[in-house]
Amino acid sequence: MKHSPDNEPIQSNQPGQEWQMQRKPQYLREGYKGSGKLEGKVAIITGGDSGIGRAIAVHFALEGADLALAYLNEEKDAVQTRRLVEKEGAKCMLFSGDLGDSQTCRQLVDKVIDEYGCIDVLINNVGEQHPHQDISEIDDQQLEKTFRTNIFSYYRMIRAALPHMQQGATIVNTSSIIGNRGADFLIDYAGTKGAIEALTKSMAQSVADKGIRVNCVAPGPIWTPLIPATFTAEMLEGFGKDTPLGRVGEPWEVATCHLFLACADSAYLPGQTLHPNGGDYMG
Repeated sequence: MKHSPDNEPIQSNQPGQEWQMQRKPQYLREGYKGSGKLEGKVAIITGGDSGIGRAIAVHFALEGADLALAYLNEEKDAVQTRRLVEKEGAKCMLFSGDLGDSQTCRQLVDKVIDEYGCIDVLINNVGEQHPHQDISEIDDQQLEKTFRTNIFSYYRMIRAALPHMQQGATIVNTSSIIGNRGADFLIDYAGTKGAIEALTKSMAQSVADKGIRVNCVAPGPIWTPLIPATFTAEMLEGFGKDTPLGRVGEPWEVATCHLFLACADSAYLPGQTLHPNGGDYMG
């Protein structure tokens, strides 16, 4: 197994395994205490097994929500996240499957309704990325897979969940700094993240009269399993250190943005994007 200059093992499969990481991502700020912001709510978190998804799950549990965590096949990480959630007194259902498939999205929603009876929050957070310096290197199979995972799953999850969401419900989509400024080595990924921004604004207008809010979080360089599963050892060197804050971000620094947009604190914010990126992109 190859290692980065910081001795981080380079992983060969996406979306990556948190348990394999040498330097563990920080999913919770030390001393954080919940205050019931999501008391009695039910939330679905896609990509909920590790990284940003794990951080969202633990914060939501601390705030009183019961959870359904969807993931591809990262069973070991998902089970650990469930332990962390249940430790905070919340219920946690696990669901494994490829959410790029419409039927899988419907199955997830059906299981959540069977288990909990409602959906109050939908966090679309699943994603993958494959660096290439030239568009000619992106074949149809990768192009379609990246779009199926990163944007089609968001449409399909919203379509499946929306009939079960009532006034006051919220949807939060995870985009990326790349969706705003682009990246010459993540061309297909950038296209999906830009699409998420447009989807967010359009859906926010579409469901505003129902009292449902749709918003977005666009992280910058964040230390998650996707990073060592994406980049070479050379690309990992100095990751995040060129931001104005001079460091990589932690998953909890993104999860608190999702929490704000999921709860009543952001009641007058539809169709917006928060940018936890260390000042790397200020728009």
